[in-house]
Amino acid sequence: MQLRVVAYNVRGFRQGLGLVVRVVERLQPDVLLLNESGGRLRLRRFARAVAMELAPDPWSPLRRHVENAVLVRPPWVVVEHRLHRFEGGPLLLPRGALVARLERDGLRLLAVATHLGLHPGERLRNARELVGLPARRDGAVVLGGDLNETPERRAAGLLAERFDDAWIAAGDGVGETFPASDPTARIDYVFVSEGIEVGCARVASDEGVRRASDHRPLVVELAMSERG
Repeated sequence: MQLRVVAYNVRGFRQGLGLVVRVVERLQPDVLLLNESGGRLRLRRFARAVAMELAPDPWSPLRRHVENAVLVRPPWVVVEHRLHRFEGGPLLLPRGALVARLERDGLRLLAVATHLGLHPGERLRNARELVGLPARRDGAVVLGGDLNETPERRAAGLLAERFDDAWIAAGDGVGETFPASDPTARIDYVFVSEGIEVGCARVASDEGVRRASDHRPLVVELAMSERG
């Protein structure tokens, strides 16, 4: 089964919700992994506008919002989802991973949207937690988001040891995603587990993308085996 996954840091829709909607409508992802997903009301408006089911960070009266989300396009459905908060992060800028269990036509997929910390030590701790999140029973896994570091750094390397880096598998060029106006760094990633084949990977680059956020979206075409 073919599957298009997009990893996208949308900067809280601060450039304008409509700009991000138009980018996503052009890309037509089956699974959208969002970072800096903004406030809950605006995120729900965005999900309705792009006609995708939303798995957001669950509301908590005692903790600050972690701005990751997974969205899926029918016939994919969200069976369940949860937030994993990384340990030891800053209280005012918490980091974590939104973990969503998806299904379609008997296939299962664990989708993880994550955004790592700003400092190298924090990112490495985050990555160590990430590699332990999927269990064997979860089946196929796609994990993506803004790692805040380039591929030669330790957190990105640790994830690449556990999963296949989609850009390394099938990207063309260096895959730089940040800043959107003139990218100089590859800091946005999609990783996949066994049972998923990467067909191609590209960074969207039209004028609308340059205006919608400070990151460019990473677009990955995947094929899942029937055992996924």
